[in-house]
Amino acid sequence: MARAAARHLLVSTEEECLRIKEEIEAGLDFAEAAKKYSSCPSKAQGGDLGEFGPGQMVPEFDKVVFSADVGSLEGPVKTQFGYHLLEVTARG
Repeated sequence: MARAAARHLLVSTEEECLRIKEEIEAGLDFAEAAKKYSSCPSKAQGGDLGEFGPGQMVPEFDKVVFSADVGSLEGPVKTQFGYHLLEVTARG
């Protein structure tokens, strides 16, 4: 079965998500951005969600995590929780 590992950050608006994405693309470390901006408890680990399989995350999240290139910055991804930026850190 496919497995993936990812980190993410969660904010309440698409505008905020896009602004943070620009900061990361300009050189801000993803983990630092998560610690600074994310509303998810995973921010304490720099947004690291660990390893998981298909169906363990919400469908919108799964779709990106299991299709995006490893290491790419993806988002905003809208879910019922808000807007996510995510990075697939491993998949196998």
